[in-house]
Amino acid sequence: MKGHTVSKKSIRILGLAASLSVAALLLTACGGQSSGADNANAEAGGLSGSVTVDGSSTVAPLSEAAADLFRDVEPDINVTVATSGTGGGFKKFCAGETDISNASREIKEEEIAECEAAGIEYTEIVIANDGLSVVVNPENDWVDCLTVEQLATIWGPESEGEITNWNQVDPSFPDIPLGLFGAGTDSGTFDYFTDAINGEEGAIRADYSPSEDDNITIQGVSGDEGAMGFFGLSYVEENPDSVKALEIDGGAGCVAPTAETVQDGTYTPLGRELFIYVANESYADKEQVRSYVDFYVENEAEIAEAALYIGLTEEQKTTATEELASLVSE
Repeated sequence: MKGHTVSKKSIRILGLAASLSVAALLLTACGGQSSGADNANAEAGGLSGSVTVDGSSTVAPLSEAAADLFRDVEPDINVTVATSGTGGGFKKFCAGETDISNASREIKEEEIAECEAAGIEYTEIVIANDGLSVVVNPENDWVDCLTVEQLATIWGPESEGEITNWNQVDPSFPDIPLGLFGAGTDSGTFDYFTDAINGEEGAIRADYSPSEDDNITIQGVSGDEGAMGFFGLSYVEENPDSVKALEIDGGAGCVAPTAETVQDGTYTPLGRELFIYVANESYADKEQVRSYVDFYVENEAEIAEAALYIGLTEEQKTTATEELASLVSE
């Protein structure tokens, strides 16, 4: 489960919730001058029921932020967000146990087959952007940038038991043991990192410390001078004193992981899209689900900011809106 600095998240969400409340009051006072989306929210008032969300620990903070802000609009709708990992979330989703599945990667062929076998039709929506960060201990003063090849040397399955010291990665690096921490195998972050760095999803040395809780990775890296780990960019922003993010050279020079480099595509190969998968039947038949998802997409920029992620590009936002419109028209 992905942990977050409570003070930062709470302050951002409370501020945005207050802004949304003030805006709603102003629109009410100005009767008849609100936008179509605002009217839809107003008309949705008084809904109740539950919305069940599960899946990626990376995407969970987005869905939680959406739920917190949505509560100010629809206080009687209970949105629960669990974190079984992307793979675990799809298992529940394709079994019809959840309305929405958070995912930090696209659904796999075998998961598509599971949903089809169970008669679960769904819509994929890109909800935010993220960059995977490679981090080291703040006391590490010998490296600021690594190439993808060097990362593969460190993390590749053939390196297990062989590459155990920094000076084996580069002779100019000091004689300090490597301590490796990262996402567990049921995480979309794990799938994405291994595919992008080692060239095959799931290919990784087994002698590292895996965890579904990114806070464990932060603790491991911050407590070991020679440690390295990987997780989503938001964790670096939330823990600037505990870890140091490395620049990555994907072939065109060293690039730091930032919102700008993720959105413009220069942070390769570790920039990625984040997804929610919405059960079509839930969206069509449950007003509370439809209201939450519509709110989520409409307010994606504010939600991404509250959760310390990167908002959608204009093209992504248009696509997400069109996907929802197609569900209504079906």
